[in-house]
Amino acid sequence: MSKTAIILGATGLTGGILLQKLLKDDRYDHIKLFSRKTVGISHPKLEEYLINMLQLQTVTSDFIGDEVFCCIGTTNAKTPDKGLYRTIDYGIPVTAAQLCKQNNIKTFIVVSALGADPKSRVFYNRTKGEMEEAVLDLEISKTHILQPSLIGGKRNEKRTGEYFFKQLMKIIDPLLIGSLKKYRSINPETIVSSMIWLANHTYEDIRVVSDKIKAIQEKTSYN
Repeated sequence: MSKTAIILGATGLTGGILLQKLLKDDRYDHIKLFSRKTVGISHPKLEEYLINMLQLQTVTSDFIGDEVFCCIGTTNAKTPDKGLYRTIDYGIPVTAAQLCKQNNIKTFIVVSALGADPKSRVFYNRTKGEMEEAVLDLEISKTHILQPSLIGGKRNEKRTGEYFFKQLMKIIDPLLIGSLKKYRSINPETIVSSMIWLANHTYEDIRVVSDKIKAIQEKTSYN
């Protein structure tokens, strides 16, 4: 049976790759995008809802599908105000999960971050950790939280600090072995392949850290 997928964050790097993969995937005949701006693509599978993402609850009646993929995230550079930052990185995924629960959507897959911890002194990590806890409290039957390390790939926007660390990680990655492998940088394509695989297979871990994301990707045909 063909499925309907909902994507949040399709205008970003990871979400954009996910959209392209799902458009080619015969298991999905309908893809709904909820975002503040258009992805600029015309496709018979595609349905866009251009909304204020901070008011996601206003589209409850349209938020109907089989699976939700949440790729929402901002940066300190883009959103220096911590209140707004939390509203985006915590508020949007949690609201999406609440709509899943309300509309009986059984699968919710969200991209978080390696190091997410509700008790962290680092605001970014603490926000991600609190988001994870709030999502898990809803007890959606099939929930997976991906915790990637630094995500590689070329973005449309300029992120000077991130670019520097990406170049640094090209040198450091081969030195990270054993228990440190999870800290190696990761390609967005790898994350996307794993998200799709998780949505369509049984996997026991709810939280999936970076090295396990890579291991899952090796199972897929989305290389």
